[in-house]
Amino acid sequence: MPRQTSILFVCTGNICRSPTAEAVAKAMAERTGKELVLDSAGTGDWHVGERPDPRAVKVAEARGYDLSGITARAVTDDDFIRFDHLIAMDEGHRRWLAEARSGRQLPETKISLLMDWSVGLARTSIPDPYYGEAADFERMLDLIEKGCQGLISRV
Repeated sequence: MPRQTSILFVCTGNICRSPTAEAVAKAMAERTGKELVLDSAGTGDWHVGERPDPRAVKVAEARGYDLSGITARAVTDDDFIRFDHLIAMDEGHRRWLAEARSGRQLPETKISLLMDWSVGLARTSIPDPYYGEAADFERMLDLIEKGCQGLISRV
């Protein structure tokens, strides 16, 4: 039996964008019958142990995505080995992952932006909705859905 592809979604605090991407990817993988190992983490430890932001949960639930069971955590050294793909939500996260990877013998393709997986949206960052309004969370989810559609179809 082949090993399952593993994907880690990464944002700043692991309470808005990356847990939403984890939940969206899980739902899309289940619909397509793909068995993937999915997780999310933050570049920092500010929210470790917390549940996703209630605003992210609300917009996700309205579209049928389940963020329950997700708890914020920070990226660890082991994540660079355990996961096939480290997927950043914005360019800052991608740079952070690349710097954290420095000195490790890992392929360049291991780190990408989520939107790099979506045709026509490569190099697009998903803006952080944390200090925004409800519309910013909707826009976040719109982009995450597009990125995850491309990702799930290509892994």
